[in-house]
Amino acid sequence: MATTTAKRPPRPSSAATPWGAATLLEEATVPQRVGERRFSVVVQLLETPGGERLIRFAYTTDGSARRGPVTMRARDLERLRAALERAPVLKETLAFQETPRP
Repeated sequence: MATTTAKRPPRPSSAATPWGAATLLEEATVPQRVGERRFSVVVQLLETPGGERLIRFAYTTDGSARRGPVTMRARDLERLRAALERAPVLKETLAFQETPRP
């Protein structure tokens, strides 16, 4: 007799913060490379159980967000803006708006 297993919807990712556990709502990732080293800058929109929204800037080398200073080249900010197009709530929370260029 065959059995079937119902697929569960994916569980939201959680993140530890100084304010306690939070749920990952959206994320924008900008791949980076310096010589042979590859990593990504990650901007995450988190929400606490009480509904407070947090923004976390981090970097990742293996898919896990790492604490520490996050440094981006000025020219990579355009790539961050493009990544935020796929994370509209995060973009709105950051209040990034395009400014007209002369």
